[in-house]
Amino acid sequence: MRILRAALIIAMLSITPLASLFAEEAANQTAIIQVDGLSCPFCAYGLEKNLKKVSGVKTVKIDMKTGKATVALKPNTQVDDQTLRQAVKKAGFTARDITRQ
Repeated sequence: MRILRAALIIAMLSITPLASLFAEEAANQTAIIQVDGLSCPFCAYGLEKNLKKVSGVKTVKIDMKTGKATVALKPNTQVDDQTLRQAVKKAGFTARDITRQ
């Protein structure tokens, strides 16, 4: 019984750090890009189209009022800020700030 209890405690202690690691990675699966120059739905469509071409991007939502593009990434993928900035530039816009959630 003591061995079982000790094994259970060791298992719980070893899993806790892993859980926080996975939670941190899941928290960084959305990028919010502040984009300069969005003025019409056609502009937003072009930006969305270019961002969706980036490998690892799951969905893109554009808010023209705030000038923000919310990019949801596929699980277990990494997309760096430079790649997102290049996609925004290719669409004819400038990416100011990129924040991760």
